[in-house]
Amino acid sequence: MVLGEVLKSPERELNMWPFELSNKIAVTSGAISIIGLEDNLSKSQPIKITVSVTDPIFDCGDLYITIYDISKTPKEVVTQSAFFGQCYAKNNMVMPIDDEFSEKIDSGKYEIVAEINDKEFKKSLTASETFSVK
Repeated sequence: MVLGEVLKSPERELNMWPFELSNKIAVTSGAISIIGLEDNLSKSQPIKITVSVTDPIFDCGDLYITIYDISKTPKEVVTQSAFFGQCYAKNNMVMPIDDEFSEKIDSGKYEIVAEINDKEFKKSLTASETFSVK
């Protein structure tokens, strides 16, 4: 009921994509990296990656991995996976922890984006790479 009342205000909006919130600080740096992505994959080969974060301000957060079809204008989301509560700093681990990112997609040119958000969704780190599937 409260959410409904808030959304009636003309200056309010509901944004379901947490990585697009306007009040957070976006940081892109070498502190996050995508590991294991090959430049050229076959259609039958799954895309399997892990993500490493070395920034000390991030110890736990939510990880989002999105694949975009960059042959279309504007680019289109092909798939998105979310891994919540990734506490990696204590164990010096790569993410996703106790899970796996693995997707099969059709032929084309793609961009993969890995984004980690802190617990308060005020800071984020982003890394992206392009690849092809034949």
